[in-house]
Amino acid sequence: MASISHLQLSLLLLLPSLTFTITLASSSWSSAKEINYNKWISWNIKNYQQRATLKGTESIVLEARGRGRGAARKVVLLDAKLRKAEMNKVSLSVSQNGSGGDFKTIGDALNSIPLPNTNRVILLIKPGVYREKISIPRALPFVTFAGDANEPPTITGNDTASVAGRDGTPLGTFHSATVAVDANFFVAINVKYENTAPHEIGSIGGQGVALRISGTKAAFYNCSFYGTQDTLYDHKGLHYFNNCFFQGSVDFIFGYGRSLYENCYLNSIAKKVASLTAQKRSNASLGSGFLFKDSVVTGSGQVYLGRAWEECIMENTNVVDQEPTQQEECLGRECSPMKRLSLLLGLTMLKAILGS
Repeated sequence: MASISHLQLSLLLLLPSLTFTITLASSSWSSAKEINYNKWISWNIKNYQQRATLKGTESIVLEARGRGRGAARKVVLLDAKLRKAEMNKVSLSVSQNGSGGDFKTIGDALNSIPLPNTNRVILLIKPGVYREKISIPRALPFVTFAGDANEPPTITGNDTASVAGRDGTPLGTFHSATVAVDANFFVAINVKYENTAPHEIGSIGGQGVALRISGTKAAFYNCSFYGTQDTLYDHKGLHYFNNCFFQGSVDFIFGYGRSLYENCYLNSIAKKVASLTAQKRSNASLGSGFLFKDSVVTGSGQVYLGRAWEECIMENTNVVDQEPTQQEECLGRECSPMKRLSLLLGLTMLKAILGS
């Protein structure tokens, strides 16, 4: 029980100055809301320009009115590459039956994009079940997956860590993902990601990732992620999830990304004791962590909101393997409810994505 007690403490370790704020409730996930993609992107660009910096800042000298002297002012700029990409959008459609689509598979659509890509390429994915293993390389940034809000497309696979790859060796958790995104500035809206591999308690190599996000400055809206063990690999980078649904049994959100989950739903299908998240932050100086804001946890099993994945440091405990710990205690400034509130209010969607 000593290690389990620390799982509760790990909630305070996920971020250097932020904590979980999940609302426990039994309500189910509502259907995806209708949304205008172009308006959503325009809103984000407008806010980036006004309030955030994607790549550094500039200081300019302005002539102070009536004073005759210079005054330094910080100028907020949109990343030049992103600004150019958003000004040069390209749309491609994907339809399984070929009706009204440029391509029948998502993979073929991605392969048609010249490398290195410099434009925002929007893949309009029509409803259907796409049985594909998709990889978006670093040379392919600015890609958007856009589905129908009323009938989102499903991208599905069933690879696990123990499945043999082309070279005959096990894929490992990293390469088990149905969809792997190594590129930056990825956006997804109204898409369902799935790994249908079953998880058996105590099994080795059963990790099956639905989506791995390794690129930075990515955003997901109205998306759903289904799996059992290790559903979402929030590997690294700055990420934002809004109105998304996650389902799994063990560590179904894990990694060392720096991510904000807002208005999200986490559904546990665990049969025994398990944890929803596993953060791989290994030291206090590592800028990573998961923040869940205005979110809901539902489902079965006895679950912990999070656990420490890397080195585990316990305080005020006497660890004895043969005897469960009878006492637990949390220390630190984040333990104060008042401190948590002030820290929470300091984080916005933009800060989560941009790191500013």
